[in-house]
Amino acid sequence: PNKVNVMQENWIGRSTGVRIGFDISHLGLDQDTIETFTTRIDTIFGVTFLVMAPEHPLVTRITAPAMREEVEAYVEGARRRSEIERLSVDRPKTGVFTGAECVNPLNGERVPILVGDYVLSSYGTGMVMGVPAHDERDYAFARQYALPVRMVVAPPDWDGSEPEGAYLGAGVQVNSGQFSGMPSEQGMERIADHIEEKGWGRRTVAYRMRDWLISRQRYWGTPIPIIYCDECGAVPVPEKDLPVLLPSDAEFRPTGESPLALHEGFVNVDCPRCAGPGRRETDTMDTFVDSSWYFLRFASPKYADGPFDPAAIADWKLVDQYTGGAEHAVMHLLYSRFFVRALRDLGMLDASEPFARLFNQGHITHSGARMSKSRGNVVAPDEFVERVGADAIRCYLMFLGPWDQGGDWSDSGIGGMSRWLGRVWNLCLSGVGSHGDAPSDEAAVRELDRIVHKTIRAVTEDLGAFKFNTSIAALMKLTNEMTQAWEEGKVDEGTWRRAVDSLVLMLAPLAPHMAEEIWERVGNPYSVHTQDWPRWDPQLAADDEITLVVQVNGKLRDRIQVPADITEDSARVLALESGRVQEHIRDSTVAKVIYVPGRLVNVVARRAQPVA
Repeated sequence: PNKVNVMQENWIGRSTGVRIGFDISHLGLDQDTIETFTTRIDTIFGVTFLVMAPEHPLVTRITAPAMREEVEAYVEGARRRSEIERLSVDRPKTGVFTGAECVNPLNGERVPILVGDYVLSSYGTGMVMGVPAHDERDYAFARQYALPVRMVVAPPDWDGSEPEGAYLGAGVQVNSGQFSGMPSEQGMERIADHIEEKGWGRRTVAYRMRDWLISRQRYWGTPIPIIYCDECGAVPVPEKDLPVLLPSDAEFRPTGESPLALHEGFVNVDCPRCAGPGRRETDTMDTFVDSSWYFLRFASPKYADGPFDPAAIADWKLVDQYTGGAEHAVMHLLYSRFFVRALRDLGMLDASEPFARLFNQGHITHSGARMSKSRGNVVAPDEFVERVGADAIRCYLMFLGPWDQGGDWSDSGIGGMSRWLGRVWNLCLSGVGSHGDAPSDEAAVRELDRIVHKTIRAVTEDLGAFKFNTSIAALMKLTNEMTQAWEEGKVDEGTWRRAVDSLVLMLAPLAPHMAEEIWERVGNPYSVHTQDWPRWDPQLAADDEITLVVQVNGKLRDRIQVPADITEDSARVLALESGRVQEHIRDSTVAKVIYVPGRLVNVVARRAQPVA
């Protein structure tokens, strides 16, 4: 899905720009510049402040004595906030002046350096340049702290006044020294060239992604195979001693520590290198480490000579269809892609992607709200399963709406699904013997065959597209048709049996338990789930009638039912004879009629010119 691609691209956050140093040699430190990264080097002449992340190692070193107490208090407050809080778009951006300044190498201006918690040390250089005239966040920040706003990329209608908001588009370089008058696209390249020639910076690529900290203070997880020795340091557990198994008698206490740290038998081991006393690492790996490659292990779960058998992978291939929530887009799904590409680069896999296709399911809500333990609106299915069976619950959930959109749970709705399954049960087990040996009617037999084959085609296509709700709707329609055929008693035993078998086979993925039971009771061999999927006859499954859309000059004017095998000439005639079409071409001349087989007729009409 495109939304997953966008989420992953944003998480990776690849940005092409320029890394440039601002001069701080006057501060007397052991470095002469501080660097920042920007994707808008065309705005470099509009920098009126720099903001440094609270965690930046230079904060304490550049802060003036008079500002130290205020800066330290601000930094301490930032430490208590999560990154999500700090980056929230609803939270105003805050900062505090360090008392230090740097020099913009392009124009020699002194620029104040502030500390702001909306800047993260983990992204870029941990320092951002403030260009309030051309960045909405910087504009709001500048207005809050009375910092200058200077236009350096002007829109076509700029009158020279200070902007009332940030201008984000392209334009003409102004207030930009020798680059003034250039289109900003050209200015971006020429300014970057100038910076590189002067040695002030360089073009580069930056990424938003960061290292993955995989250690967890939990019991559940793969133990990290490291032993610490006072003499040898950190020593890997020898391969012959792998895997390291979790102890089965760990004690769980509410201390916030891993239970492994409290288990002396697990912690205390001999050093594999010097045989002296050692201590086992008690952190376990993030469970995403396992889920990033488990699908490879599934191909050969008992393979002992490596993580997976290459021959089995070559035979099974990787995952054809993955279903899961979009909330894993920048976690499990992205980690899995990383693992597979890393294994590919190591020569262990001949594949670049773990999953050929991804489908995101929707969420089930209750009373309009997403189910949540904190809201107390989670519905436990146990009592409903006890009352109507698991198959009714399965089918009800699938029938709520499109699978990628989910739907709202209603206790009363389950009753309708249960009643339908009851009808299917009775219908399939009723047989046709109660109608005696009455001769079958050829038209009735053909009609039932036609309905069955149309349903097989519809359900097959819908299941392949995860349209479970419309699959069930098609089976409900077939149930109605079969009920009518049974009541009329005009079909023979063989035709009826084929219809029942087809219905049960199509029901099997949706209501597997009931389908298995019916399949056995009507005398078929075990199991319904090992049978071939029913096939449809294209001629029997073809529509007898289709709906043609009729347009006049591209606007919908009518819909008409016509034979499926209608010719183009007949379609034109019927379209032009439509009363609704006649209303719109009465005072016009028909220039041409466009026919799209099986879909639409478009009448192109020209209004008649009045006689002079």
